[in-house]
Amino acid sequence: MDNYAIADNFSLLAKLMDIHGENSFKTKTYSVAAFTIEKLPMQLADTPVDKLASIKGIGESVAKKIQEQLQTGQLGILNEYLANTPPGIIELLAIKGIGPKKLAVIWKELEIETPGELLYACEENRLLLYKGFGEKTQENIKEAIKFYLSSQDRHLYGDIENFALAADSKIKAVFAQYTFLLAGAFRRQLEIIDRLEWVTNAPITELAPFFEANGYASLAVGDAIRSAFKGPENIEFAFYHSGNVYGDLFLQSGSAEFLEKWLALYPLKNSYASEEDIFAGAGVEFIPAYLREGAAVIQQAEKQQLPQVIQPGDITAIIHSHSKWSDGVNTIEEMAKAAIEKGLQYLVISDHSKTAFYANGLKEEQVAAQHQHVDELNKALHPFKIFKSIESDILNDGALDYSNDVLGTFDLVIASVHSNLKMKEDKAMMRLMNAIENPYTNILGHATGRLLLSRAGYPIDHKKIIDACAANNVVIELNAHPKRLDIDWRWINYCLEKGVLISIDPDAHSIDGFNDTRYGVLAAQKAGVTKQQNLSSFSLAQFEQFVLAQQEKRR
Repeated sequence: MDNYAIADNFSLLAKLMDIHGENSFKTKTYSVAAFTIEKLPMQLADTPVDKLASIKGIGESVAKKIQEQLQTGQLGILNEYLANTPPGIIELLAIKGIGPKKLAVIWKELEIETPGELLYACEENRLLLYKGFGEKTQENIKEAIKFYLSSQDRHLYGDIENFALAADSKIKAVFAQYTFLLAGAFRRQLEIIDRLEWVTNAPITELAPFFEANGYASLAVGDAIRSAFKGPENIEFAFYHSGNVYGDLFLQSGSAEFLEKWLALYPLKNSYASEEDIFAGAGVEFIPAYLREGAAVIQQAEKQQLPQVIQPGDITAIIHSHSKWSDGVNTIEEMAKAAIEKGLQYLVISDHSKTAFYANGLKEEQVAAQHQHVDELNKALHPFKIFKSIESDILNDGALDYSNDVLGTFDLVIASVHSNLKMKEDKAMMRLMNAIENPYTNILGHATGRLLLSRAGYPIDHKKIIDACAANNVVIELNAHPKRLDIDWRWINYCLEKGVLISIDPDAHSIDGFNDTRYGVLAAQKAGVTKQQNLSSFSLAQFEQFVLAQQEKRR
């Protein structure tokens, strides 16, 4: 091991000890040793063992640990700390602006363990509630995490969408003489995108000079019909070179299950004038790419029975939104006026409940004051209406976060888990089932607590949860934030089968957050959700009837 490797080990050890709250004198010992070793003019490996302790800034204890590393290539005490620290915390140490002291607060107080979780917390303004985290610090951390995550290989649909469409336009403009058709996961509206894919009739040799001239490296792909490039954005561009572009577009725009079933029934020809011709030739209703997941959709299309899926314009309201009363950026009035400008009919304000101290959750007296404020706004903004809601924490025993008397003052209650997320399935199921069976619960919020590419979420038996929601007339939220998209669209078909309403909600913490509703719609389309099956597409009159019906459960 050279000096740099040894110094890096001591530096990491000092940081981890700081994070774990160890004696600051010990921590400083290793930090000073790291600084000293990095600046030494000679290699420690060439220094006699008995001379190590005499180097200024080293000492006996550090000298022994240097000797250990030179002999074994390992530092035992560092390995112990690494074993007791979540990998995501170590990953966060690599992000500029997050020192050990701040990271200790992030881990121990906010229970955050990954960069993605921390980014989401920044977007919800949670860091501002802790000493040492001002708006500027939070914004700097947010930008540093975004930069860090952009260097990873996988991307959220919501993060890559604008880039993908701009790249598509650019490629088509540069190679206007050829056909380029976006395909793959992006066209299917999958929530996670590993690469951007096109089908093209451009010769394989045409693309490399352009991409290489613009700083993109050619990737080895192992076949003669595909080329791929990766540039400074760390996003792979893959191209399928074809003489049958619409046939290959079809093959690159469906799941393996869908394609296997289709090709067994309707083998492809060598040429098509459009993708629609493939369906017309089979006598089958056109199936949009976002529905080409399971095989069952083919039978629906054969019977001309595809659902009239929900569209972004079918959203009539913002359900699940946070204001300045808890951890939001805008006032309720500002949010209501923004919703009116978007042509929406009503707003459901659902700030955090009292146990969510990290999000400035509302105490009972604040609930009463907020309700009075909403009443005043409703008089001023009529016919637009603001509904009184709360995102109630589901506590460890599955109870909701206020007494029944307080819960009864809300028009509706969204019940969500926000704490102690590291649960086994039996614990998670107990909490969720108790909350669902509570007559004051109207909507189950982000059912698994997942954050895409950052946190898997706690394990649940989806069918039992959906069955319980059906039995208790509880709506299941499709949280539209592109980092959540929870409940997973793959379970929505079962929701619809059981007659459970979906509610596409942005979980907005600002006016800009209203726009996230669109990502929920795109996910809902994959499950074939219609506007009639989505609560946030109800008209104001329909929603008022829904609220009255839900309140009957409490009696």
